Amino acid sequence: MAIIQSEVGRIRLLEDFFTGHYKASEADNTTTWDYYPLGPYKLYGEGILEVDAGCACSSTTLNGLGDLTTTDEDNHCTVIGTGGLCFRADLNGTIIAETRLQFVDLDTKEVFFGLQDVDSATLNLEGTVIHGATTTITLTASDLCGFLLSSELTDDEDWHAVYNGGSATGETVSTNIDLDCDAVVGDFQVLRLEVDPDGTARWFVDGVLKKTLAGAVNVDEPVNVVLAIEAKAAECQHVYVDYLLVDANRDWTV
Repeated sequence: MAIIQSEVGRIRLLEDFFTGHYKASEADNTTTWDYYPLGPYKLYGEGILEVDAGCACSSTTLNGLGDLTTTDEDNHCTVIGTGGLCFRADLNGTIIAETRLQFVDLDTKEVFFGLQDVDSATLNLEGTVIHGATTTITLTASDLCGFLLSSELTDDEDWHAVYNGGSATGETVSTNIDLDCDAVVGDFQVLRLEVDPDGTARWFVDGVLKKTLAGAVNVDEPVNVVLAIEAKAAECQHVYVDYLLVDANRDWTV
């Protein structure tokens, strides 16, 4: 159990996307970066070295706005997240992950937002974390909890409450975890995930509680927080991100 030793008892990471990584002027594949620093987070993923992948930021949008973009190759993925496996629900909970995002279209893309236990500079969703197609959810990561949207699911515009690794068996039938809350092109949505020290998870969309599940998370498994978008065709995919917030208890025992 964490013992509070100072006033800095909470970890709070907030990126408002007033800066980013616009890489059009970077020579293609000339860097050897594992990741790019972006505020308190890391920008990485399969294909991140390509010049068209990255997170350009608008200079004209109020509040700041990031354009999280994949390269134009199928199953390539761009990720912004906390990087290494740095949170445990039993020690850092309640863990809160929240973002406000918007799509220009809902085609040929897969998006995951939440906690997961894959620590790889070349992370992609379908290959290492999760994938949705027709009504089947493939849970590749041993531990994950969050929101999934996939253009390859039958309900291809809806957010799904996905989880794996806790005492609640990971659900692989998409219709059982459909939140009945579609993303709408051109509209911002606020996604919020809360994970308690006992592994209970709550999914909120635009401030409305959509699902609560006990045992959604393996509480003693280290995870990180990611927002990931993956191309499901040979063209760049985009999601606009207003902010990304992670809030968690500090573990004073380390």
